Amino acid sequence: MAGFKVDRMTQDIKYEMSSILRELKDPRISQMLSVVKVYVSNDLSHCKIYVSAIEGFEKSKESVLGLKSATGFIKRELSNRLHLRKCPDITFIADDSIEYGAQINKILEDLEEKQDTEEE
Repeated sequence: MAGFKVDRMTQDIKYEMSSILRELKDPRISQMLSVVKVYVSNDLSHCKIYVSAIEGFEKSKESVLGLKSATGFIKRELSNRLHLRKCPDITFIADDSIEYGAQINKILEDLEEKQDTEEE
């Protein structure tokens, strides 16, 4: 039963964080930032949020610095929106999964073009 609550909280935090990211005005935070993964501990006291930017891994790292400085605001917003008595401690981690996915997509497109030219 505890797993269900943690899973639900994980999804709720991911959804609300996506919304909160759009409201932040810090210039270090990319406008094209996405929440990739959220891990919440079983006792709901710690939360790791993985974020990735389309612009690349360096922009993700820069955005994490901006998010760390806005942690207090983010915790307050999450607590209010999710009606939590105690909001978990939040840790932001830069992730390169969007950039990695774009590289794989480019490789597949190149292979497809190469295969099309060989067939002709």
